[in-house]
Amino acid sequence: MAAFQDLLALWPRDRIKSHLEKATAGDVCASLIRAASQDLDAEGFLTLLTPAAADALEDMAQTSHALTRRNFGQAVHIFTPLYISDVCENQCRYCGFNARNRQKRRHLQVDEAKAEAFAIADAGFQHVLLLTGDARRLSSPEYISQVAQAIKPRFASVGIEVYALSEAEYALLISAGVDSMTMFQETYNPDLYSWLHPAGPKRDYSWRLNAPARAADAGIRSIGIGALLGLDEFAYDAFATGLHAWWLQRTYPGVDISVSIPRICPHEGDFEITHGVTDRQLAQYVAALRCFLPRAGITCSSRESAYMRNHLIPLGVTRVSAGVSTAVGGRATEDLHNPGQFEISDTRSLEQMISDLANRGYQAVLKDWEAI
Repeated sequence: MAAFQDLLALWPRDRIKSHLEKATAGDVCASLIRAASQDLDAEGFLTLLTPAAADALEDMAQTSHALTRRNFGQAVHIFTPLYISDVCENQCRYCGFNARNRQKRRHLQVDEAKAEAFAIADAGFQHVLLLTGDARRLSSPEYISQVAQAIKPRFASVGIEVYALSEAEYALLISAGVDSMTMFQETYNPDLYSWLHPAGPKRDYSWRLNAPARAADAGIRSIGIGALLGLDEFAYDAFATGLHAWWLQRTYPGVDISVSIPRICPHEGDFEITHGVTDRQLAQYVAALRCFLPRAGITCSSRESAYMRNHLIPLGVTRVSAGVSTAVGGRATEDLHNPGQFEISDTRSLEQMISDLANRGYQAVLKDWEAI
């Protein structure tokens, strides 16, 4: 199958803009009928992101809720992140790890990362997500591999959310026990991407865009993607993200594909959010994603409040984090009081999350697969 860029090129900005302006209530109704049959195409997905669809959010919610129940039942998977380094060479304008931000930095040695991870395991978590800044001189693929290998015996699943790697480097991490990867493209607008990333290795748009495909080619079991909502106008990045997930599902049918829905949060620095996404738009996005990708996981992190996450789960969210810290250290090793990558809104512990899900009729899943 052709590269994702070829598919994305069929949807230039002016085509998307025209569709956003011309979609009618009748188009929305037709799209929901197709979604109910799990037969929605890309144009129908875009229709569900239009202002016309925003006026039919209740109908969308009913359809997306039914699809979620049909494909996922009442199960919600829980994971937690582990930041092992915040040293970064990039100057991303919107990120607290920006190399120009004057803040305390920390890089965990393998034994320190192991102690932090084991504290997470002792709390009951079975799925941990390793995160680093982009600084190969410290957080090399070999270092990440050593950490993964050291902690794997305590976890059912070890994932990574790190800088873009080569296929051989993903294979190295898989051999160390890593089974999932998350890669945020941030924005699918190449010109905006270039401005947002003025310096550092992350500046290469295409290398990052193709990282999920390289990970799949290496044999990764599960891939998560997403755009950072608020960088570009809502519908453009929302559509491109869904289209990317759709392409990955069809190109790599044996890989579990999921979509994250992060909205930009306050952080170190002075980045001005010019395209803020409202609660209603976020709900529309989740419902549209579920209608377009009925079998894809949808992840909602602790960037969102407990109230918001509780209300998005019935619409289609199937994965949530708990017990979150975006700082390096502090669970079992020294806490240097660094500000973290961004501010979290939902501070619920694992026990609180499990209890709240149960009270709403949902089953918390800590371990959703078994290695053979």
